[in-house]
Amino acid sequence: MKYSFASVISLCSISLFLLSSNCSAQKGTTGSNDINTIINLKEVERIEKVLAADDMRGRRTFSPEIDKAADFIAAEFKAIGLQTWDNSSSFRQGFAMVRPKFISASAVLDRVPVEQKDIVAITCQPQLKIDDRSGYEKAYIKAGANLQTTARGFVRGNKNMLVLVDKSFANSFGNLARLKSTMFKSTTNVVFILSDANPDTWSVEATHEITEQKLANVVGILPGKSKKDEYVVFSGHYDHIGVGKPVDGDSIFNGANDDAAGITGVIMLAKYFKALNNNERTIVFAAFTAEEVGGFGSQYFSRQFNADKVMAMFNIEMIGTESKWGKNSAYITGYEKTNMGELLAKDLEGTAFQFHSDPYPTQQLFYRSDNATLARLGVPAHTISTSKMDVEPHYHKLTDHVETLDLVNMTEVIKAIALSSKSIVAGTATPTRVKVEELR
Repeated sequence: MKYSFASVISLCSISLFLLSSNCSAQKGTTGSNDINTIINLKEVERIEKVLAADDMRGRRTFSPEIDKAADFIAAEFKAIGLQTWDNSSSFRQGFAMVRPKFISASAVLDRVPVEQKDIVAITCQPQLKIDDRSGYEKAYIKAGANLQTTARGFVRGNKNMLVLVDKSFANSFGNLARLKSTMFKSTTNVVFILSDANPDTWSVEATHEITEQKLANVVGILPGKSKKDEYVVFSGHYDHIGVGKPVDGDSIFNGANDDAAGITGVIMLAKYFKALNNNERTIVFAAFTAEEVGGFGSQYFSRQFNADKVMAMFNIEMIGTESKWGKNSAYITGYEKTNMGELLAKDLEGTAFQFHSDPYPTQQLFYRSDNATLARLGVPAHTISTSKMDVEPHYHKLTDHVETLDLVNMTEVIKAIALSSKSIVAGTATPTRVKVEELR
């Protein structure tokens, strides 16, 4: 996702042309708030080289090196002068993934035993023992409902629930166990039982072997002026795929484009908006973990917000290579789902840059990056990229090195993202919402 305003570079020392050149992304600021001064090649290169260095060893999820990357990003946020989320003592937004290994389960409804195969307990407790006196709410999934969607809603509801599932779902009931594969640490439990009964008395026991793995997003906040409770998110993921089998002496998947480039963009945008210090809406800068292994970081992040208050999300993914249209261009995944692309284009009038719709619709990119979780909640959340996904030679390869990137072009992409978001950040423009029913 990168575009370049190469001609700007040749003119950047002549301030007169910065105000009038149609080749430049910058339109009218000079001095300490000059976009060309704040978002500059030297800083882009510095950040990119740290994140994609060999000593980061590919920033694999759950590795010591991903913690090292998180520390670097947090230090950058602190130096910029961002605030922590929810007055936390750290820029790290820590959470834990829980892996329950099923051992056994039993249940009785009105003194009638239930077969083990008809019980799925979503719990973080090694030993769960509950009954009708435990204060659980009782709910039902009736015939004709979307089983997975409805069940997922109960799990995310943060309530202790006994959910009775209509026997018409007998063939697919066991698939509810898959909900255990994406569990965040929680003190609430949801038990699903395949039954047509409406029991007055019931009891459930379940035993699991629990494994807990800790993770952390890195989140910085720039509070808004007049619309503090409306949020604009700039994000990317800082994890990659680690170390693999050596090829020609190289075994480290550095992930320079995927997605050290996106995180570099997030940090540079934080510098820019902090320098301007005129955002009416609150800006959230987020570096997500665990995108490569299931998008767990963005899923956890999305649960910390009222989605109705998130006005837009700019997720930045792989902006280090020239797009299929060449320089001065990038694409927006899910372009047709909101009018956000139109708003960005309006703020870029007078520049040479253009946003395009996703040219790779069969690859379902809108659903494959960290924008997807908030988009499914209706947020106009899109990923911006320049990556040529049909022919990108270094995607998920050992060769995804800093040396393969066009850092000059990447710097200009970041500038265009900054300028294109001006009205949204100012609160004078608001993208239309994603129609949630279309995503189901």
